[in-house]
Amino acid sequence: MKDADIIVIGAGAAGLSVASGAAQMGARAVLIEGGEMGGDCLNHGCVPSKALIAAAAAAQGMRDAGRFGVRTVEPEVDFAAVMDHVADVIAGIAPHDSQERFEGLGVRVIRGHARFVGRDAVEVNGERLTARRIVVAAGSRPFVPPVPGLDGVEYLTNETVFALRERPAHLLILGGGPIGVELAQAFCRLGSQVTLVQRGTILTREDPEAVEVVREALTREGVTLREGAEVKAAGEDDGRTWLRIGEERIAGSHLLVATGREAAVAGLGLEAAGITGDGKGIAVDRRLRTANRHVFAIGDIVAEAPRFTHVAGYHAGIVIRQAMLGLPAKADHSRIPRVTYAAPELAHIGLTEAEAREAHGAVQVIREDMSGIDRARAERTTEGWIKLVLHRGRPVGVTIVGAQAGELIAPWVQAMAAGTRLSTLSGLVIPYPTLSDLGKRAAGAYFSMKLFGNPWVERVVRLIQRVVP
Repeated sequence: MKDADIIVIGAGAAGLSVASGAAQMGARAVLIEGGEMGGDCLNHGCVPSKALIAAAAAAQGMRDAGRFGVRTVEPEVDFAAVMDHVADVIAGIAPHDSQERFEGLGVRVIRGHARFVGRDAVEVNGERLTARRIVVAAGSRPFVPPVPGLDGVEYLTNETVFALRERPAHLLILGGGPIGVELAQAFCRLGSQVTLVQRGTILTREDPEAVEVVREALTREGVTLREGAEVKAAGEDDGRTWLRIGEERIAGSHLLVATGREAAVAGLGLEAAGITGDGKGIAVDRRLRTANRHVFAIGDIVAEAPRFTHVAGYHAGIVIRQAMLGLPAKADHSRIPRVTYAAPELAHIGLTEAEAREAHGAVQVIREDMSGIDRARAERTTEGWIKLVLHRGRPVGVTIVGAQAGELIAPWVQAMAAGTRLSTLSGLVIPYPTLSDLGKRAAGAYFSMKLFGNPWVERVVRLIQRVVP
């Protein structure tokens, strides 16, 4: 007799979903968490960053009000109150992820750090537990690059930046991925001087044309971008932190390291369970099983998987179907959407144009500008566009850059998952005026190119006009 049907290590988005689903289906579930319930997303990631971005947008709205005929004013930012807002948003969501709620669902919650002591056994707080299935959902932690001198600097990461109570006078950000870009713009809008340093270009994974729209917005608002800059050293002098790029030193009041994430495998004792894993993550098959068939790995700790909260939830569903219901299920990461929540937002699903050309050779690209959408004109948010990348008439990739791009990508997520035809999307009746008309217009443009100006279509139309009464 095992101590449990399923043991889940990690109470972040992935682990919580598995534990709650298993318990509500009648399984004996144990959930082990050594840190905060809710994991990175609730406490240090998605939730606090979007709350901060919302406050920053409110401040920027006061600066941009002149476009509507409203007097522009420079906002007075009470930074401590802004961070109170961030904390309040976290506190409002926290009960949903709390130990009390999960114990109410029938989950045994143990607060402590788990490590494997056998192929089907873990130890936590000196207690040995066994289970038929074990799920590793320990997540990831900030990756700190091996920059000489950085270990002697008091730097911030996403795990500490939201605890600030005083606004940084000059925030240096090392890293130009989504976290670095989002927080660079947010702190700039809240009144900090911001310099972002990136080894290559910002948002390297994204469509370069879309990145240029975001880049222009950042620089227009006052963010200093140092792209193509390799940091040779870091240090502190007279209470100021500096980064050395070549022979130049850039100094600031605070340094935020936002150079990506690494899998939190340290201390798990994976070798005792016959599992292979390193800072890149745990190796799994398409069913998310590790080298030990009794152990699954899900969420940020999986090697080669996109590190997003929505992927964690997706993984959880795959494990539940297998472990609880005995149904076959496999992960497919080829159509995972992603969004960078800058202003304008940048959303994407599938292949970029460059990736599609490499994979398929000949592709068709359709682009519709936001400036052609009446709602965008009314709200003065005409910056941006949608780009459809088509292969044999079907979308293989969609990029949207502009206001609410994260919302506008949703129908394309569904369309690509279901194999929906462009004719269906172009035939939708969209309420007027909405930004959603952007997607419909892009789909319709595919048929407009085939129908309008086509001599064969013109001949058929003339014939029909003559013979049909």
